[in-house]
Amino acid sequence: MEWLVWMIAVAVLGLAAVAASGRLGELPPTVTSTPVAHVPTGRLSGDDLRAVRFQVVAGGYSMQQVDELLDRLAQQLDEPVPVAASD
Repeated sequence: MEWLVWMIAVAVLGLAAVAASGRLGELPPTVTSTPVAHVPTGRLSGDDLRAVRFQVVAGGYSMQQVDELLDRLAQQLDEPVPVAASD
């Protein structure tokens, strides 16, 4: 009876080694249901940033902090770029 327990233990360890080597197939890639935010191609403007919306997730960022950062960046993009004086 003892040899049967040892044979089962060896078989389980052998199967675990084969599974760890990947010979039993791999797991399929993960599927996410979170849609990707639409960002226009080309140069972005402040209005583009104001229109971006992100999905709410449990382990994500603070929505208030992201909104504040996007608003600040949108304001900076809308400001005219100062022209450097050339000598």
